[in-house]
Amino acid sequence: MSQSNSQAHVLGIDTGGTYTDGVLLEYYTRRVLATHKSLTTRYDFSVGIEAVIDGIEIADPTAIKMVSISTTLATNAIAEGKGKRVALLLIGYDRELVSSFKMEGRFATPNYYYFRGGHDVYGREKEALDEAAIRRQVQTVAEEVDAIAISSYFSPLNPDHENRAHEVVRDVCDLPVVLGNQLSTQLGSVERATTAALNASLLAVLRDFVLAVRRAMARRNIDAPLMVVRGDGTLMSDEFAARTPVETIHSGPAASAIGGRFLSDLDDALVVDVGGTTTDLALIQAGEVTIGEEGASVGRYKTAVKAANLLSIGLGGDSHITMGADKRLRIGPERVIPLSYLAYQHDDVAHRLSVLGQRSWTQVAPEWLEYWVLLREPQNGREWQGAHTEQLITLLRDGPRPLARISEELGVLHAGQIAAGDLFRQEILGKAGLTPTDLMHIEGQYTPWNVDVARQAWHLFCRFHFADAEEMRAQVWRQISETIVEAIVTFLSGKRVPPPGLPDKEGLGRWFFQNSVRPFHDTLETRLRLRQPIIGIGAPAEVFLREVAKILHTDLILPRHHEVANAVGAIAGSVVITEEMLVYPRMSGEGLDVVGYYVQASDNRHEFETEVAALRCARELCRERALQNALRSGADNPQVLLEETPNGLDSYRVRARAVGSPRLQRRET
Repeated sequence: MSQSNSQAHVLGIDTGGTYTDGVLLEYYTRRVLATHKSLTTRYDFSVGIEAVIDGIEIADPTAIKMVSISTTLATNAIAEGKGKRVALLLIGYDRELVSSFKMEGRFATPNYYYFRGGHDVYGREKEALDEAAIRRQVQTVAEEVDAIAISSYFSPLNPDHENRAHEVVRDVCDLPVVLGNQLSTQLGSVERATTAALNASLLAVLRDFVLAVRRAMARRNIDAPLMVVRGDGTLMSDEFAARTPVETIHSGPAASAIGGRFLSDLDDALVVDVGGTTTDLALIQAGEVTIGEEGASVGRYKTAVKAANLLSIGLGGDSHITMGADKRLRIGPERVIPLSYLAYQHDDVAHRLSVLGQRSWTQVAPEWLEYWVLLREPQNGREWQGAHTEQLITLLRDGPRPLARISEELGVLHAGQIAAGDLFRQEILGKAGLTPTDLMHIEGQYTPWNVDVARQAWHLFCRFHFADAEEMRAQVWRQISETIVEAIVTFLSGKRVPPPGLPDKEGLGRWFFQNSVRPFHDTLETRLRLRQPIIGIGAPAEVFLREVAKILHTDLILPRHHEVANAVGAIAGSVVITEEMLVYPRMSGEGLDVVGYYVQASDNRHEFETEVAALRCARELCRERALQNALRSGADNPQVLLEETPNGLDSYRVRARAVGSPRLQRRET
């Protein structure tokens, strides 16, 4: 696209599971000037980001006044166990209680240690802090971990033990340290400890990412503020993101929802983002993305981080289409490289499939339609571990190979004997197979790559399973539609549809759902109706969602540039800073007589004789800190809203929310 000469351009970039999208926007007119999509390089996100910046072909770098990024980096690093090693110091936690409820696996690190100390519900010291034991433990593990997280019982009410433990750690080593009370004022002890451990594990990961983006900007003479999208769709400066990377959990899906609202100008809608790897759902109400009541979860880890209320399912344009042992069609959740793209990149793949098509059906097994490809060379000895690894990589250096051929050449009977799981997780190897993207090539809906290979591979797949190619293709789209409708019903109702073949208690749920999606009853008509329209996001949105909207009797809105709405969302959000303080009674000794009130801030505690004075102080401090931090995080003329809510036991939670548009300026040097 052509670019204008306006001097207020902003660059938005979203790193999704499959594609990295970029958009150049004229900030004041909200006009999209240029867009570009590039494959995400998950082994090093900065490579894909540089490709997007190059693809946009920025004519005047000095016109760019802000760069903003939404990233799946934190979510992926946690889900795939790629964060740094963390030692978690638990102060005042009940070891037996944690063990009896089997909560150890929720701490996000195997290196957790218990120490005497902690406080009670009134902020009184429960037991003296065992500084000597902390010192000994840190001396033991300092060479074995990359960061340290500290969480003390009831630290939001009194962080003294966390602060003192921090001083002990500083005396022993110079590792990064994260304190639980600085990330959450919520009293959930396990969630706070988990959040602290995850944040510590991500510090170096996000720091390296931010530095890589900064280097990419510098090489192109882009000198502007760098913002990062939080999991609730708001923006924070790269400085804040580097300190609290855990807040970027669900950043990508949140940006999609913000972008969908921005491009459609609809204040009430369901945003459905169809990517290559997942389909993400978010609800827009009164012009804002709904925020989850509970902390965001990643895998089995529940955190204290506020994020957009989202549902993600493992279904997208690059979901692997296979047939299970039960002869049921399966679509996803595994993401693979579409065969049409693999053949576009490697000419010999088309030749191999052509030869395969000449064989009899008894010689065409599904393993001939699954290809393995070498994406990059292993960087060190640790990445080479596993049976047949060296032989496999040597084989794939000559180009992609079908799994059946790989098994033959390695002399194994089953792919599980090759032990290549780590190579796939580290993106040394990639897997290719049939996907909905290949079907879109066959049907002429999306044809940038090798259409003939997609068609040939599909006919081979159907021939092996004794299926009509056209009917099987229709079945794939029916199953995709039903899966998304079921996800929408679950997301909005909070109720799961009983799985097929397993009747629910009343025997009605699955029948009602199926009769609403594909009517089959002679006399009873059932219907699911979505009151809001669906905003479709992502390149495959129209193909995936057209039938979904019909089933739900609603409109499908595909705003202009919907294919890069996630990148638009990266720059359409506001800068929001929230500060919280707790006001709670000061008790007399071991008794229950109220003798004053505390105002607990993240760094210190203030004492007052009356509740009125304490609340006045909390309001003033909250407002001032929110305002100053919003200005530091790049907000332009932020406005501060105060909220005060009872918190039980004669205590109160005072929250200040500073909101402003991002400040467009050249970055100070």
